[in-house]
Amino acid sequence: MIPAVEFGLIYGVMALGVFLTFRILNFADLTVDGSFTTGGATAAVAILAGWNPFLAILAGFATGFAAGLITGLLHTKGNIDGLLAGILTQIGLWSVNLRIMGSSNVPLLREDTIFTPLRDAGLMGSWASVGIFAAVVAVITAAIVWFLNTDFGLAVRATGDNGPMIRSFGVSTDRTKLITLALSNGLVGAAGAVFAQYQGFADNSMGVGLILIGLASVIMGQALLGQRFLWLSVAAVVVGAVLYRLIIFAALEVGLNPNDMKFITAALVVIALLVPQWRAAIGGAIAGSRANRGRTSDGAVAGASGAVTPNTAASASSSNDPAQAAGTTDGKVKA
Repeated sequence: MIPAVEFGLIYGVMALGVFLTFRILNFADLTVDGSFTTGGATAAVAILAGWNPFLAILAGFATGFAAGLITGLLHTKGNIDGLLAGILTQIGLWSVNLRIMGSSNVPLLREDTIFTPLRDAGLMGSWASVGIFAAVVAVITAAIVWFLNTDFGLAVRATGDNGPMIRSFGVSTDRTKLITLALSNGLVGAAGAVFAQYQGFADNSMGVGLILIGLASVIMGQALLGQRFLWLSVAAVVVGAVLYRLIIFAALEVGLNPNDMKFITAALVVIALLVPQWRAAIGGAIAGSRANRGRTSDGAVAGASGAVTPNTAASASSSNDPAQAAGTTDGKVKA
């Protein structure tokens, strides 16, 4: 279970990058599958070349940043649809990653990584390592919340909400898209660099289907915790990534076929997308039922108050007002 939580926290960084494009920018970016591997491949080759493991992570961030920048340029300057631009970059990165690694797999089993001190201290696979992972991810999450509350971050959020409106205020939406796509894939690349060091190798297929995991993390987390506050919306992404890994861990523990994991992931995304709609439909039905009962009750009260009974007629005729008594007696109201 503890390794599943560690995996989930690493995936949480990747999911934060997906969150920036999918939720904030409202951009379906499929570059993620390629940039994750690019970050891992870059870090692996850098470590083999004698680089410090932390510098290798920065190199992974830089190559992921470059990949996102290419997608952004294809979309903004080349006027290519965002979805297609991401697919084109992802396909191109497959060959780029092979060029970076020189083969389809680069092992790191005998190399020092950022996890070597933890392994030497016997902390890996314990709740202590989970706490360290969580602290680092919490810092990254806080940095993203801060970024989205800056002037530029507000412009990015406005670009995703209403691009034409923010352009009318003189903001370049091309610029906000370029930088956000680059930052998003930079985070994904950094996550790939950490993941390669964690599992002890970089592989050209390590990012296949990763966009689905990122979407599952974003949707599941926000369906669980909601999006009422920005900080809660961002933190929910990390919670969703951990939850996703725990669900996969539970599925394997009960004996499900590992080949079915992609199907389970797709099913989780579908359920997470449908649950808010079902919840809204049920809430609307309950509210409508209450409103109908309220109208029925009010109508019954109004009908009862408007009914004329012998007692009310008698009390009207015995009124102390002469004009009212005369009107009642004569059957007409005098002017």
